[in-house]
Amino acid sequence: MSAPYTRTTHTFDGDLVVFHIGMTFRKPHRPDLWMPVFTAMPKMLAELERNKVAAARGEAEDLGFLGARQYLGARGPLVVQWWRSTEQLYAYASATDHAHLPAWRAFNQAVRKGPGAVGIWHETYAVRAGGVETIYGGAEGIGLGGVVGTVPVERRGRSASERLGSRVA
Repeated sequence: MSAPYTRTTHTFDGDLVVFHIGMTFRKPHRPDLWMPVFTAMPKMLAELERNKVAAARGEAEDLGFLGARQYLGARGPLVVQWWRSTEQLYAYASATDHAHLPAWRAFNQAVRKGPGAVGIWHETYAVRAGGVETIYGGAEGIGLGGVVGTVPVERRGRSASERLGSRVA
């Protein structure tokens, strides 16, 4: 028997940062140049997930990372991340005691060895509280709702316009 069709929405209230980061393989035949970049992201995501768990237990400072989802597109991998604030995202990116900065330095070394072998890109969206509307119809575990949890859609409103700007009651 299949699971019942449910309509849910995300539980998160507050300001939110959506961060997209991806890479493109410009010289697929040169994994020696792009593989270090490709393998760096899973290490960073694992570090951020460990911190999220430790912070929830009160064992570490909360870095502000809410979660991430990884995708593979025609031009390369993409990671969508959700953060509590741009300040926390930037603090993580520049911290000498976390995985990002060494990975960024290694990337810069790699591109000098093989210009044009790999491209990276990112986009940062700062969304004010109430500026996110979601609905998951039998699709739990996707997107923002997948990383912060879901509640019945009626908690925010039946229509998209009702949900946009609402808070979880």
